[in-house]
Amino acid sequence: MSGSKEQIGVSNLPNQRHKIVAKRGGHFTLMVVGESGLGKTTLINTLFSTELAQVKDYRRRFAKQMDKTTEIDIIKAELEEKQFKVKLNVIDTPGFGDYVNNRDSWMPIVDFIDDQHESYMRQEQQPQRGDKVDMRVHACLYFIRPTGHTLKPLDVEIMKRLGTRVNLIPIVAKADTLTPDHLAAFKAQIREVIKAQGIRVYNPPIETDDEPAAEQARILISSMPFSIIGSTQEVTTADGRTVKGREYLWGVAEVENEEHCDFKKLRSLLIRTHMLDLISTSEDSHYENYRQAQMETRKFGEPKVKKVENPKFKEEEEALRKRFTEQVKMEEARFRQWEQHLIAERDRLNKDLEQAHGSIKQLESELDSMGAGVGGYNSTASRQTAGRR
Repeated sequence: MSGSKEQIGVSNLPNQRHKIVAKRGGHFTLMVVGESGLGKTTLINTLFSTELAQVKDYRRRFAKQMDKTTEIDIIKAELEEKQFKVKLNVIDTPGFGDYVNNRDSWMPIVDFIDDQHESYMRQEQQPQRGDKVDMRVHACLYFIRPTGHTLKPLDVEIMKRLGTRVNLIPIVAKADTLTPDHLAAFKAQIREVIKAQGIRVYNPPIETDDEPAAEQARILISSMPFSIIGSTQEVTTADGRTVKGREYLWGVAEVENEEHCDFKKLRSLLIRTHMLDLISTSEDSHYENYRQAQMETRKFGEPKVKKVENPKFKEEEEALRKRFTEQVKMEEARFRQWEQHLIAERDRLNKDLEQAHGSIKQLESELDSMGAGVGGYNSTASRQTAGRR
């Protein structure tokens, strides 16, 4: 049939698909995870060339030390380019890694990803599935602080958990704070730790039938983790060019200069070349893995048994337990005081009783002696009366 000269129109199916997608538009959910002050908001604004979120004042990020929680902020926007619209959801995670004790600080992030899979699965099980809300995370940018050493234990722990749930893309933030040699060594150390710890990161597929695309995928894979410089400000270079970047005394760090950072490669991966693959991988791999795991342990329509492991709840539980313990100690101390008071009162009453008993015995002896004296007097008087007679 493939050798037939007569064309029946099957080759037009991609065009039909293009029209459907162009009319319907697309949606993409991106999560950014990392410590405060690493430029997450700036990078998002730079990626999409618009101010999606206000840059936060991180000088006040330690004002909420008592909460010690990782929050979830959702930013929704609609982008349009050449009459094609994309509904964009950006998930920010302020508060992650900002405290001395970051135990279980990744739980709200992991729970959010799982909850989106759960919500979509529950919607698929409904009789009417027309208006499904899909907030499944298609890609997660994990920001690594440019220490120049290696990954911290917190980085390893959360990247292990994220890699099995979402397309994880590690990036080195503020790459302009490291020299090129230090940056290259730092990226090599990160790759070694990722391999040694078995952390799953997203690798674009290498298509053997398309050599240019395969070569581009190899370049992207070799560049991970991407070194990033984020800036929405336009500066003038020494040769008179106006570019986005950061101006220093020694020169300008350009955002879109591949000799300075990997911003263009990251943007190509997320938007220009592999956005559809990120979406399909999330739906066909990560979501299906979650769905299969849940269907093996639950009956159809049965709600998910959710463990309350939010760090905020743990802190509140510990505070309540501490307050309860202190209150019990106070009651025990007051009880011991009452007990000592009762014992002292008992001893006093026993002493008074003994004194009263001793007084009674003394009175009885005095009465006995008085009674004996009266009896002797009467017998003597009787004898004297009989003698006179």
